[in-house]
Amino acid sequence: MIEIQTQLRSHNCGALNAAVAGTEVTLCGWVDGRRDHGGIIFIDLRDRWGITQIVFDPNVNADAHAAAEAIRPEWVLRVTGNVRKRGEGLANKNISTGEIELATAAVEVLNKAITPPFEIGKEGVREDLRLEYRYLDLRAQRLQNNLKLRHNMTRAIRNYFDENQFIEVETPIMVKGTPEGSREYLVPSRLHPGSFYVLPQSPQQLKQLLMVGGTDRYFQIARCFRDEDLRGDRQPEFTQFEIEMSFVTQEDVMQMIEGSFHALTEACAPHKEWRKFLVDGQFRRITWDDAMNNYGSDKPDLRFERTMTDVTELVKDSGFGVFKGAAGNGGVVKALRWEGGAKLTRKEIDTLTELAKTHGAKGLAYIIVKEGGELQSPIVKFMGDDEAAAVVKAVGAVAGDIIFFGADEFVAACEALGQVR
Repeated sequence: MIEIQTQLRSHNCGALNAAVAGTEVTLCGWVDGRRDHGGIIFIDLRDRWGITQIVFDPNVNADAHAAAEAIRPEWVLRVTGNVRKRGEGLANKNISTGEIELATAAVEVLNKAITPPFEIGKEGVREDLRLEYRYLDLRAQRLQNNLKLRHNMTRAIRNYFDENQFIEVETPIMVKGTPEGSREYLVPSRLHPGSFYVLPQSPQQLKQLLMVGGTDRYFQIARCFRDEDLRGDRQPEFTQFEIEMSFVTQEDVMQMIEGSFHALTEACAPHKEWRKFLVDGQFRRITWDDAMNNYGSDKPDLRFERTMTDVTELVKDSGFGVFKGAAGNGGVVKALRWEGGAKLTRKEIDTLTELAKTHGAKGLAYIIVKEGGELQSPIVKFMGDDEAAAVVKAVGAVAGDIIFFGADEFVAACEALGQVR
């Protein structure tokens, strides 16, 4: 790592360790915490790289100790002193600088601070308060790590696509309005009264023009804007990664994108066990039909299996009208076994039922498998014992399990039960 050195500081607050004990250094940063232990004052100095413990001892430097009496959290300091190892048993193994501390020779207050509205980095602070004082919230290590992660991700993306002969092109932000699916923000023109630009909801047409213009391979980390109601994965402005390629097949595109995810994960999360999801070095591939059939989603979470089972043929003549109606009108009946789910409370089952309803289901039928093979459910009396037993066998349910059902046309049944999954 390249050390940070300027005229104001010789090191950053995360760089010091026992190897540099005995060295005089100068640090700059914010006061993360202050403790007065019987005349000796300890201050934790924080910057983007970490925290270093600073010691103000009146027997070593009375002037610096006197200055430290007034120092409070979030003041900005420049501190010069000697690096020394901490005493026996006093090392802090939770931080990289935990083996050392800085015995102060001089301290300069670069900026004072009023008491902040919340403790920096503390969990449980109201989000609206954190957003109001975003510049303070950004000092927290969690957000510093987020910014660094984003930087590492964009760097990995740029490196990967540059190595694969893509060109990064910045497309215009103010463009001509076109009739597309998403609502765009309007920007009035001062020079042309009554005329408007729009902010692009996506560089879709622009990147296609680049291909017509012979660019061949393009990518962009693009800012996009949408003047529409918010969703869980959508803001008024957001960032998209965009690529376009000429003279390629579907397989070419899939391999290029998969390679980018390999490069991205290696660069940003090499410690994660993501490789266990690879088959012969590649991500597992499943068709849309298989994804919906088995998991009820075109983006299923494969960290757990729990697949759905099609029981349409078993219940097509069912005495339970919901099943018979779905099967007889070209729909499907899907079953989802939840291992150990018999312990769910009535309230928890009702919560899952409401979840299914919010995704289009009319309800959520279920069968609980009790000890000794007894089946507990309001629908068993309509299905009959033989039909219910056949369904239990088909999904492989055993005592202690619960089986949930989705009955409707294919997509609706799969999606609703997929949410329950």
